[in-house]
Amino acid sequence: MSPSQHLKSQQALVKQFAEILDFVLKFDDLKMTNPAIQNDFSYYRRTVSRLRLANQDSVDEECEVPNELANKMSLFYAHATPMLKMLSDATTQFVADNKDLPIENTTETLGTMAKVCQRMVENPGFCSRFKNEETILFVLRVMVGVIILYDHVHPVGAFTKTSHIDVKGSIKVLKEQPPNVVEGLLNVLRYTTRHLNDESTPKHIKGLLA
Repeated sequence: MSPSQHLKSQQALVKQFAEILDFVLKFDDLKMTNPAIQNDFSYYRRTVSRLRLANQDSVDEECEVPNELANKMSLFYAHATPMLKMLSDATTQFVADNKDLPIENTTETLGTMAKVCQRMVENPGFCSRFKNEETILFVLRVMVGVIILYDHVHPVGAFTKTSHIDVKGSIKVLKEQPPNVVEGLLNVLRYTTRHLNDESTPKHIKGLLA
């Protein structure tokens, strides 16, 4: 069964996957646009520590974040795009743990999803819902999400000429949207991919994201 046929036969599962990607990209956009969150959390931990040392009763243990969880939260928020990193790591681990499953099954499926998303935004006339800006953004987030996953999983990444993804077309689709709407998605491609700066990446692709 080809990736396209597989996606058609598993539409409910694909929709759930798309919604996960949408949430991940939304979450990380909020994280990137609120850089003070790490400092705020560090301040909270210092304040709680001082209150404990002072033996003050004002520390509400029911509302306090346990120390072990707080350590994990600090490590999580240390990443620029923490949710996307978790998802990329999980996808990479899935491929590593299932060596009997050809890697092409995963990369071609991700590549097919990216192409479908790109074409949906390029040709919005077939669906009235594409008059809704949030629907377009949803599709763009999914497109960027699968490009990132593809780039992490595929041995040579998403930017080579042999890639199943039309990266140039995908970037063009993004740049046709209002800059304030998609700048975060372009930054995700710039800073969270593994292979963008490889020698095998064509110069014109690097230039598009410069």
